[in-house]
Amino acid sequence: MPSPAPSPRRAGRPRSAEADVAIMDATREALVEVGWSKLTVGHVAARAGVAKTTLYRRWANKGELVVHAVAALFDELELPDCGSLQADIESVILAFAGLLQQPGTNASLMAVVAESTNDPSLREHIREAIVQRQKRLVLQGRQRAQRRGELPPDAADPEEDARLVDLVFDVIAGAVVHRTLVSAEPVDTEWARRFTTLILQGLPAAASL
Repeated sequence: MPSPAPSPRRAGRPRSAEADVAIMDATREALVEVGWSKLTVGHVAARAGVAKTTLYRRWANKGELVVHAVAALFDELELPDCGSLQADIESVILAFAGLLQQPGTNASLMAVVAESTNDPSLREHIREAIVQRQKRLVLQGRQRAQRRGELPPDAADPEEDARLVDLVFDVIAGAVVHRTLVSAEPVDTEWARRFTTLILQGLPAAASL
């Protein structure tokens, strides 16, 4: 007898990976549409086509959900090898600024940061899910520059080395976030070049550009 035809895939809830993508997209879209105060887990679930229990199994509350929706976008950032530390930094600055200018990223990040000012646990979640994870770009860039001979080896003291990574991340991320979201000024190729020159060579070099 011939083998029975395979059963067609049932419509309904997406598989887990598909559900995660749908939920992240729905969270960012809903924030743009209704804002933080009106956003609910039920609203996101309906928009994503999943049950509310699916969300609550992954995230304890709305704040955690939004943090992960932002973190998912930042996790897509890469540091391409452009041939030099200067070019690598300029490239990631432009990519980061472009991501921040997307309505979904802008609304999500601004909303969750504002809410975290009165919620220490949410602030810690932002630190763990976004800030700490994105320091990978600093570590990757430094290791690549060390292989090229552009930077010295890591410090002998691991704590001092970690403080340096924190400082580099804070300077770059802080400047781009402030210019993009607070000052609402463009982060274009010229700005990225001058800012990167300031970091690597100091004020006299940046002023001469």
